[in-house]
Amino acid sequence: MLSFMSQNLKMFIPHQVEIYSRSWNFLPVSGVSLNAAGLVAIAEVSVLAKRTALTGTSALLDILVLCPGIHRQQSAPELNNGEHPAVAALTSGYVFRVENPATVLFLQKMGVTGHLTYLRVTSTSALKTNGKLGRTLDAVFPILALSSISTIPYLLAPIASLAVLAVLIVARDWWGVSALVALIFARFCNVLIIRRRSTIGWKGASEPGVQGDLLILLSQDRWIRLQGAVDDLKAVTSGQWLRDCSFIEDSITAFATLLVYTDVALVSNVSKSGQILILALFVFSTALLACANAMTSELYMHGRRISAMGKSIKYARRLDLANELIQETKREDWALRLGMIVRQSREASTSTTDGAGGSSSIKGYTMAKRISTNFHEQFLAQIGVGFLQMRLLQNDLNSQVF
Repeated sequence: MLSFMSQNLKMFIPHQVEIYSRSWNFLPVSGVSLNAAGLVAIAEVSVLAKRTALTGTSALLDILVLCPGIHRQQSAPELNNGEHPAVAALTSGYVFRVENPATVLFLQKMGVTGHLTYLRVTSTSALKTNGKLGRTLDAVFPILALSSISTIPYLLAPIASLAVLAVLIVARDWWGVSALVALIFARFCNVLIIRRRSTIGWKGASEPGVQGDLLILLSQDRWIRLQGAVDDLKAVTSGQWLRDCSFIEDSITAFATLLVYTDVALVSNVSKSGQILILALFVFSTALLACANAMTSELYMHGRRISAMGKSIKYARRLDLANELIQETKREDWALRLGMIVRQSREASTSTTDGAGGSSSIKGYTMAKRISTNFHEQFLAQIGVGFLQMRLLQNDLNSQVF
């Protein structure tokens, strides 16, 4: 009876069919557990934030660059480790600080301990393409940066993301597709906010046609000489690089951060083969972006470009650098304000470097000794006269009494 009922009931149980079946049978993976592979997406890796600082902004193509640290992109202004180096204007003697954290990060990258590195800042407004098409292409990816060798590893990162996304779509691994789309959307939110915040703000009064020459003292005895027009120098050293976020921008950034953390749960539902692909994409994109950052030798920001002039001079000590620049600029007020020299030591070093200074110092010492001797003799003479007057006064008093 029971067997008869069970056979009849099977007729009414529908057969479970997977509407979108996964076609991963060609890549069987066994004995591997990657349920926590999504945690790699929230790793504290700073390659994305560093790329943002070294390029001055974010291009729309950055949306397809997927690697750990997406939620840390807005912290790019903190990569200079709080350093705001002292800088002196060799042409005017004024001393101030570099307030732009992205410029400080680039100078830290280009500087060498014990060396004076020469950099130049120029305007890129004349090099940009005009027209709507040119502005659109520049928003997708900066056209001026195409000549840099760092472009090659950078462009490979979005190609790798598109390739992995295409494989997941073909394999019908929709959990994997959802995980990548969530990361792309989070990346889009961060790129949008960075582009809004990187607009040029206060940069001081304009000084058209005036050339400037700056000496920057970085930590670890790295010295930078930055030359160019004063307006261009102000654009990359003064004011803010990224303005403060508004309430709406803070909300969008928080939503993107939560989306990245939610992606960790999505990746746990992806097939093992899909998890391997996503994990490989994270590692590969991180390596490519690190190579691009290491190869970057120019900084584009606010329509200006900072590039190396191809020479770096080594000095045995900082005083030698100061003396050489003082002779070149014919002024030493900037060196005194920076604390690179002291006025007394400067005069002493000048007097001992040439023979005339040495002979004059000896004559001065002899004259001072002679003056002190004359003063001593006059002092003794005055004491003797006073003693004689007191003796005469005492004799007069004695004669009056008797």
